[in-house]
Amino acid sequence: MTPAKTEEKQPTVLEQMGGVSGMLYSSLPVLVFVIVNFATKNLMAAIISSLAAAVVIGVVLALRKGTVQPAISAVFGVGIAAFIAYKTGEAKGFFLFGIWQSVVYGSAFLLSIVVRRPLAGVIWTFLNGRDRSWRDDKATVRDYDIATFVWALVFFARFVVQRWLYDEDQVGWLAVARLAMGYPLMAIALLATVWAVRRADKRLKAAEEAAEAKARSEAEAEDVLARTADDLLTPDMDELKRVVDADSRDRSRD
Repeated sequence: MTPAKTEEKQPTVLEQMGGVSGMLYSSLPVLVFVIVNFATKNLMAAIISSLAAAVVIGVVLALRKGTVQPAISAVFGVGIAAFIAYKTGEAKGFFLFGIWQSVVYGSAFLLSIVVRRPLAGVIWTFLNGRDRSWRDDKATVRDYDIATFVWALVFFARFVVQRWLYDEDQVGWLAVARLAMGYPLMAIALLATVWAVRRADKRLKAAEEAAEAKARSEAEAEDVLARTADDLLTPDMDELKRVVDADSRDRSRD
């Protein structure tokens, strides 16, 4: 027989996001937009340059046979941001979509806590192909509530800071805040999620081991009872033979 195939290693969250290079690539269109807009004072040139940068990133990643997810997200996000900047006629409009996107995400994470489906746990389960047994454990749900709340704080912090910079027409600082409050803060939220996952896995594993031990104990008890009942119901043939022999001897004497 052929040996069983080893289980394929599940990609980490960082790998699913495209790794460090993928995160850097997805940030380039924002830098290109700000640099070109500052250098040329031409909004259309900045829009076209940022869109071109997003497309080039997609081509580079495809040629390297890596994941193109960061590039797709960048093209989609840059496209919407560029459209808003074009319609408003202001460079700061490029950041408006991301600002309000933070409100939507933050609200979704808070709402998931209220309905007892914390998104930190739901998303982690989906990305890693885990079962949903954690929903039945109150302590685990509480841990995921904490991680989800951290995510909500990250998104609302982005909104508050970037909205203030938007109102102050600080396009350059908007770009700085967009990058500084992007993946660095996301890393903090991911750490909170990993903390919750490890606690949940440890707790659920202990519960599974306890359930297995209880099942083994019950099986052993049933086996002992079955053997005892069998012993009680099954006659001892040697003893029966001795009784019959003794009875035969008594009759022969008579």
